[in-house]
Amino acid sequence: MATDLYEVLGVSRSASAEELKRAYRKLARELHPDTNPGNPEAESRFKEVSQAYEILSDPERRANYDRFGSDAGAGQNPFGAGSVQDIFDMFFGGMGGPRQRRGPQPGPDAEVALEITLDEAAFGATREITVTLPQRCTQCAGTGAAPGTTPVPCVECAGAGEVRRVRQSILGQMVTTTVCPRCQGMGTRIESPCATCRGDGRENQTSTLTIQVPAGVEDGSTMRLADRGPVGPRGGPAGNLYVHLRVAEDERFEREGDDLHHEAHVSFTQAALGATITVPTLRESATIEIAPGTQSHTVQRLRHEGVTHLHGRGRGDLYVHLIVDVPTELDAVERDLLTQLAAHRGEEAPVAHGGFFRKKKH
Repeated sequence: MATDLYEVLGVSRSASAEELKRAYRKLARELHPDTNPGNPEAESRFKEVSQAYEILSDPERRANYDRFGSDAGAGQNPFGAGSVQDIFDMFFGGMGGPRQRRGPQPGPDAEVALEITLDEAAFGATREITVTLPQRCTQCAGTGAAPGTTPVPCVECAGAGEVRRVRQSILGQMVTTTVCPRCQGMGTRIESPCATCRGDGRENQTSTLTIQVPAGVEDGSTMRLADRGPVGPRGGPAGNLYVHLRVAEDERFEREGDDLHHEAHVSFTQAALGATITVPTLRESATIEIAPGTQSHTVQRLRHEGVTHLHGRGRGDLYVHLIVDVPTELDAVERDLLTQLAAHRGEEAPVAHGGFFRKKKH
């Protein structure tokens, strides 16, 4: 590379940023390998010009170069590592946008819903799902061509899957690369289509997949099964299959994160006198002690009886909400006993009248 970067671009040391840009674009068009096919000297000059512009277009690197000389920042690829073709694609073919895939395109993603129980969500499960998706045609093995024949190269792009267009613009001759319109980027065409898939290379097939539901998943979670979705046309790779999980309602519990909540009903005598009751858990049952004088909506916690933590060890807790039931109907014996209790406690006791209770008048 020449020792003077300004000389490489053909500008003075006092050139403005705009003058540097104009000089670089002019030289880049002139030295473009498509304009000079098979000319290694032009390719070398293009790299030299690009490196010079990359340094001088950066104010800080230009200042360092002006102060320390030609070694300051020189020798670096202004567009990062890559081939000269990558540089041209970035500068002339889309200003750095992603290059499109050539050849068979991948299949789309697919979605399916799966309902699981709360127990399966809490502890994980092995489930099977049946799906009908486009899969590789069994008749042509996905090529799209009739048995005994093969796809042939596209006549427009010569099998490249893309075409280059040269056009004139205010900046001069510009080269752009686009997907071949004849073969849609495949690079080949089918002269004798397969009778089963009509040249697509795919046919719908029903299959059963076995999936592992991880312990701790929540309602609405989605599992991604990579490469288990529909295959792409004519041998393209498969897309992904997304399994949306729905956790069925459980009459025993309400879930809140990894914790569970359960309502346990006790009689007012059990609440007053104390008792031992049995409550359900996810796998078995447990007994809890009701202390004398327990009030309605008291909550007791059973540790580690909830849902398994999805991203860690252990389980959530089970919260038992105690609901004290007051009887709505009393027989004569029960009414007499409660009346005596009220009198013993010095409480105003109601008396029965017309099938309803009313307060005793004095």
